[in-house]
Amino acid sequence: MSALAGRSVSLRLRVTAAAALGTALVVLVLGAVVWVAIGRQAHSEMDGKLDSVAQVAAGNLTSLRVLEPKPVVAPGYVGTLRAGPVVLSATPVELPVLQPGWADVTVDGVQYRVRTVSVLAGLGATISVGAPTAPLDASIAGQHRWTIGIGLGAVAVAAGLGWLFAGVAIGPLRKLTDQTRRLGVDPQAPPPQVTGAHEAEELAAALRQLLAANTHERARTAAALQTARDFAAASAHELRSPLTAMRTNLEVATTLELDADKRAEILGDALRTERRAEATLYALERLAAGDLSSAENYVPVDLAELLDRAAADTTRAHPDLELRLDVPPQLPMVGLPAGLRLAVDNAIANAIRHGGATRIDIGARLDGDQVTVAVADNGAGIPAPERPELFERFRRGSGASPDGSGLGLALLRQQVELHGGTAWFEDSPLGGVRLVMRMLREPTPR
Repeated sequence: MSALAGRSVSLRLRVTAAAALGTALVVLVLGAVVWVAIGRQAHSEMDGKLDSVAQVAAGNLTSLRVLEPKPVVAPGYVGTLRAGPVVLSATPVELPVLQPGWADVTVDGVQYRVRTVSVLAGLGATISVGAPTAPLDASIAGQHRWTIGIGLGAVAVAAGLGWLFAGVAIGPLRKLTDQTRRLGVDPQAPPPQVTGAHEAEELAAALRQLLAANTHERARTAAALQTARDFAAASAHELRSPLTAMRTNLEVATTLELDADKRAEILGDALRTERRAEATLYALERLAAGDLSSAENYVPVDLAELLDRAAADTTRAHPDLELRLDVPPQLPMVGLPAGLRLAVDNAIANAIRHGGATRIDIGARLDGDQVTVAVADNGAGIPAPERPELFERFRRGSGASPDGSGLGLALLRQQVELHGGTAWFEDSPLGGVRLVMRMLREPTPR
């Protein structure tokens, strides 16, 4: 009972009530006008008849004579002919002395409407003609009842039509409600789609937009959860061996009597292992961050300027490296600035650390709606069969340095894919390999 009491009034009932109320207001105004008009019209007609009867009676009097009492007016009317206070002729109902004009009088408990006119000019005679008002009042009352009945009927018809048309009008809303309720039971049900009413179509469109946003957010949440799981699993897998090695080295260093050289060797191994674990964690963190990139992170970037800064930083860190840059003055695109810089840095670092390169050529060009960046080196190279799989996580080439995390090229591929592109290795004209990254100028965030 309390649940029903708390429910709002239905839209259909509101429309019906509004139609009935609007009609009632119109009927009330028109009814008041008609009500007054009926009374005025009836009284006007009665006065007109009385005036006609009085004028006819007055015209028939050509001389003042004292006659036997007899009616002086038409049947159905009462009348009295006087000369001053003296009654010369009268119907059985004698009207009182009245001045010329109109008057309402009561005789023997009966209400009369009376018209008095002067006759026989110069003799001071008058004739009064009257008619009972009861029949007129009854007629007016009957017409008033008809007016009330018609008004109530109009309100009832308006309410019925309002209920009927409101039911048709809210049909799309009911359909939309049913479709939305079905989504609560079956998340795979199709999104709301209704036609027939502009408001319902707008509401359905808003619901579809809301559902799309909700689906997108759920997908992002699921992706974040999966990323966290992958991060935890990869961390556990990749850090187990280095942490075990570190623990073994530390146990040896703390439990055995070692000379200074041996202790330094063990501590050096532990330090290198720690650095590898730290690099692995950092790389996994960057992979997770890349998986969670959103549309808000994509901003305009001048790739030429980004490559120039990367080349300058590399030259400062490796002064013996010969690095050549071949890029246009400007190369605008939309992307993830940090991700693009990470991909370029990893490509350069891979050539120096694992290929032993002493010369690196970096080139970039615009190909229609795509941007191509190539990093060529004169290093040891990579055997062709190994090249595709090196972009997988924790894959190391046969000539790779043992202290790498195995995630550098995986990070590079991830960033390139976030920009709608692909990456691959090919032979370098310098003798080593050339890493090519081809991306869209305006990628669509995934």
